[in-house]
Amino acid sequence: MHVLVTGGAGFIGSNFVRLLLSETEHRVTTLDALTYAGCKQNLGETLKDPRHTFVKGDIQNKSLVEKLIQDVDAIVNFAAESHVDRSVDGAEPFVSTNIEGTRVLLDAALESDINRFLQISTDEVYGQIHDGEFSEEDPLNPRNPYAATKASADLLAHSYYTTHNLPVLVTRSSNNFGPRQHQEKLIPKFITRAQNGKSLPVYGDGSNIREWIYVEDNCRAVLTVLENGNPGEIYNIGSGIERSNLEVTEAILKTVSADNSLIEFVEDRPGHDFRYALDTTKIKSLGWMPKSSFEEGLKQTVAFYV
Repeated sequence: MHVLVTGGAGFIGSNFVRLLLSETEHRVTTLDALTYAGCKQNLGETLKDPRHTFVKGDIQNKSLVEKLIQDVDAIVNFAAESHVDRSVDGAEPFVSTNIEGTRVLLDAALESDINRFLQISTDEVYGQIHDGEFSEEDPLNPRNPYAATKASADLLAHSYYTTHNLPVLVTRSSNNFGPRQHQEKLIPKFITRAQNGKSLPVYGDGSNIREWIYVEDNCRAVLTVLENGNPGEIYNIGSGIERSNLEVTEAILKTVSADNSLIEFVEDRPGHDFRYALDTTKIKSLGWMPKSSFEEGLKQTVAFYV
């Protein structure tokens, strides 16, 4: 299979490209605009792999996408603006990339009679949940501009399945962490600040809860859906590992041998969701299970940034 991975020089995308080339025989073309969140260095030794081609470009570039897709069997769309704080400051690039970019890819896939179109999404499209877990059948209730654009892309992609019978699949994962994540995100940001003796700004009282999954576990789940998922289906990807932001912060400080006095509570973010949690029964039925504990993943993540 020849797979086009969009956003493949970003955090999760680059880890997925590495997985494809190390554990499968698939050919890979990586398309990435190399904005602030994408870095060619993330792909490392894969750039020398004869089964891998890297192309710098934007998923909104219709002619480029149509050219690349002619020899492709499947598309995995990681390309996205993904930082919530940035979306609060300005939604325009999120609308452009996350919605319009997805539309360009879907139209090109439709014209090329693609075998698989896997849309990578997030648990944030469901909104917050105080008790229990979200299933794939739950209604979407995004509460920030980033999540709203991802929900829009999910709905658009699924509409191409129902309207055009395009073989679309969607994955919605919980919070990823691990090597090669941009340092504006909580875990790498706090690791580097703690190492330098700088304060760690925690929103509100730090009680907001997230479900954390090590990036390699998520990538294996995505590969499982790509190869074995049923078109038209949505698959939640989560670990069942829940931690409050304060607990994550304290775990980072402990791992890097820094003092809790570095914690600084700051004004909460507008529309800050309290808790996310996912029911992963469906993807586990495909044979996938997470392998890494939070502590093991954090130890590896700290080692990477150190």
